[in-house]
Amino acid sequence: MSMDLSRFHATFLAESREGLDVMESGLLALESGRADSDTIHAIFRAAHSIKGGAATFGFQAMAGFTHILETLLEELRSNRRPVDGETIAALLGAVDVLRGLLDAAESGGESDSAAVAAVGARLEAILKGGAAAAVAPTVVAAAGEKPLGWNVRFTPAPSMYLSGNDPLRILRELHELGPVQAECRLDRLPAFEALDPYEAWLAWDLRLDAPVTREAVAEAFVWVEDECELDITPVLPERAAAPAPSPAAEAVPAAQPPGTGTATAAGSPAASAGAPAAAAGAAGGGDSTLRVQTGKIDTLINLVGELVITQSMLRQVGAGLDPRAHQALMAGLAQLERNTRDLQEAVIGIRMLPVGSVFSRFPRMVRDLSARLGKQVRLRTLGEATELDKGVIEKIADPLVHLVRNSIDHGLESAGERVAAGKPAEGTLTLSASHQGGHIVIEVADDGRGLDRDKILAKARERGLGIPDNPTDAQVWELIFQPGFSTADQVTDLSGRGVGMDVVRKNILALGGEIAIDSRRGMGTTISVRLPLTLAILDGMVVAAGSETFILPLGYVIEAMQPAADDIKRVQGNGRVLRVRGDYLPLVNVAEFYRLPGGDERDQRLVVVVENDGRKLALEVDELLGQQQVVVKNLEANYRRVPGVSGATILGDGRVALIVDVGGVARALTTAHAA
Repeated sequence: MSMDLSRFHATFLAESREGLDVMESGLLALESGRADSDTIHAIFRAAHSIKGGAATFGFQAMAGFTHILETLLEELRSNRRPVDGETIAALLGAVDVLRGLLDAAESGGESDSAAVAAVGARLEAILKGGAAAAVAPTVVAAAGEKPLGWNVRFTPAPSMYLSGNDPLRILRELHELGPVQAECRLDRLPAFEALDPYEAWLAWDLRLDAPVTREAVAEAFVWVEDECELDITPVLPERAAAPAPSPAAEAVPAAQPPGTGTATAAGSPAASAGAPAAAAGAAGGGDSTLRVQTGKIDTLINLVGELVITQSMLRQVGAGLDPRAHQALMAGLAQLERNTRDLQEAVIGIRMLPVGSVFSRFPRMVRDLSARLGKQVRLRTLGEATELDKGVIEKIADPLVHLVRNSIDHGLESAGERVAAGKPAEGTLTLSASHQGGHIVIEVADDGRGLDRDKILAKARERGLGIPDNPTDAQVWELIFQPGFSTADQVTDLSGRGVGMDVVRKNILALGGEIAIDSRRGMGTTISVRLPLTLAILDGMVVAAGSETFILPLGYVIEAMQPAADDIKRVQGNGRVLRVRGDYLPLVNVAEFYRLPGGDERDQRLVVVVENDGRKLALEVDELLGQQQVVVKNLEANYRRVPGVSGATILGDGRVALIVDVGGVARALTTAHAA
């Protein structure tokens, strides 16, 4: 009976892409001299996995191409070929081709056959005319003697079967090395009534009659080495006449063509799909992972969000009850609030991924761009383990690509320019991520030439942009985010068209984030991206202003106060500032800002001091209504984007409250002053 393997395609594609990431990072490590034999083995293992999965699912073009790649990697792994720049470049090209083949397999479209043929020919040329010719495998001897073959004792664990692996496939792969005799051990098989379908009862004693290396034998079991007991011992000349494992031993069937086996290789992309992998983890009792569709997690998060709203409604109703008469109910509501918060944190945690999953794409990009531009660039990454919501990670990748490209193209000088300026020839580009309050801050920093303040101002005046009198550096850097703004002298395919930074800001703002620039002439530039931990739920301060209720994200709130009348000063016409412990902060009437009724100035006002990118603002409100956890609803999906508003939420009484975009308010204030 045949098995429909198409349902495992998604898992195969996902894990193959993970394998390509391993290959790419390993190859870059080899190129920089930061790797060892374990790195080459990991690269080979990833390629072997993709080849096995592709053959199983009938992706013959992918399997054939990976076979050539695997052959070259085997020569590197066995030290029959040195690791040189040409080989690394060809292997990186092969990784790109495999990505294209995976994309074509996923979409059902056509792959770039010309690229496949060109890179395949390049690999073949290296194999035929490479640094070292293929030689016979070195035989590993015991006590100085050459083995005539190998005895293998193979005892699978339950997880090997539950992950979809077929031991006969392993034996067929072993048979490719030479004649194999196999005896199935039944000594552990219990009576029928004691059989447990989730246990492994069968084991094998194998005899391979071939003078190959131990590594070649172990390679057949490489994908199940953590899911079995394996004992490999040599058959030496003085023991060559020893009897076979058993008179009843049977010959293993000849190796089948790729794709005709009953199951894929253990540990390969197709082997850990869906329920079998989950069962394997349960049976093994150790740490395991379970692939779940993102849509299911999103549904779960939405349900938790609705639970948070319902809990808020119950809390508001309970606030009007006599706590003495309803003591048990109040205790239950308090427990519900604690459990809801714990559940929310656990569910949000499911979507959290390390930011290193984004950073991992940049070593290759930096390598290729620096070579293309003739620059020497070293990439440093810090804080890769910092976790961020999956939805944010997916959408922040493209803006970071723009920023990294700009740093290499515009920020970092050529080696000659750097040496002339007294700098090391090699420039440094740093990607870092860290927690700051309730946010994640990602920084792209270079030690290049820095921004040219005079050049930016001249370009801004040429374009007729509004510029404040005696602008600060921060106000000058803001001009870079104007649509179409560019100071490049030449237009290239990398930059100079004025497309990029405005798009970067737009995408980051859509995530509820902020972007800021700090630059010093001749020292370098740092671009900071501040992002919310999650897009789903936040802790906020509830305030009333005019006729509406607003939510101020707690991550921005510094303090709340009732200022004295003489602490408020009027400057520049209608502008006002608030004196707070010797500092003067811009004062914004929230109701007036959003053009609501009731926004007139009053004698008794409350002020909430907020901070965004190191700049503080004082927001004038009518009333502080408390703090609560709120579910963020996308306003643009249901209405349109509103300046100064990052989203909306539903309060406990069913009313809609707007979530204040603190950064948007600060930018609007800056623009008004510039005008």
